[in-house]
Amino acid sequence: MNYLSHDKGKSVPEGSSTHARGSSRSGFMVVAVVAIVAVGVLFYLMLSRMDRLNRQVSQLRTEVQQGNMKADVASAKAASALERASQAEQNAQQAASQRDQAEQAKAQFQQQAQQAQQQAAQAEAKAEEYRKEREAELDRLQQTLGQIATTRRTAMGLVMTLGSKSIRFAFDKSTLRPEDKEVLSRIAGILSTLKGYQIYVYGYTDDIGTKEYNLKLSDRRAKSVYDYLVQNGLNANIMSMKGFGEADPLVPGNSEKARAINRRVEIGIVDSTIKPLTSQVQ
Repeated sequence: MNYLSHDKGKSVPEGSSTHARGSSRSGFMVVAVVAIVAVGVLFYLMLSRMDRLNRQVSQLRTEVQQGNMKADVASAKAASALERASQAEQNAQQAASQRDQAEQAKAQFQQQAQQAQQQAAQAEAKAEEYRKEREAELDRLQQTLGQIATTRRTAMGLVMTLGSKSIRFAFDKSTLRPEDKEVLSRIAGILSTLKGYQIYVYGYTDDIGTKEYNLKLSDRRAKSVYDYLVQNGLNANIMSMKGFGEADPLVPGNSEKARAINRRVEIGIVDSTIKPLTSQVQ
């Protein structure tokens, strides 16, 4: 048996040393295995932890994305609500502006209506004053002309009847006698001073003869009077004439007296500021 020398003069058997080295290696290997296992376990735990962390991160990311989507939706809703609120405010402003304009228009209309009423009242007052003035003038004219021939009032003015007492036409004649011309001269002098009147001259006959012949004869009688009045100063632009034949006799019957009365000329004096006459003055 071999002995190895050691310190302090003691010797150790060679086999014991080899056995010790083997035990040492085995222990080291156990420790290494344990360490590897521990590392593996730690690595596994770390991987598990990292996986859980990844899942949590993924879940958080998903939640964040969902939160962002919700936030976007909420933002869009808020923007839409803001836009609607802005539109509502604009509509309210427009409505207020339109209301103000309507109030102004109403006030202007009321003011114009009041002005129109005042103007209408003034116009009515002036018209009434003018009507009274014209009525008074017609009254004076009727009195003046009534001294020459029978004169009556009508709705539109006056009518002078130049019958047998003022102008006497012979049977089947339209010629004016000197005394007839004197009467017409007086009438022309009065009518020439009038303003705003139309003068109408109408001729009539008795019932002797045909209607066609009498109509032409009445035209000639009206023209005789018309021409003489124009020659004596009346404006032809305010005058017109027409024959009515044997129509509308003043006196019924076929006696010589009645026929003499119906052979006549009438002069219509119409206020043209009221309404022009388009037919026979009655």
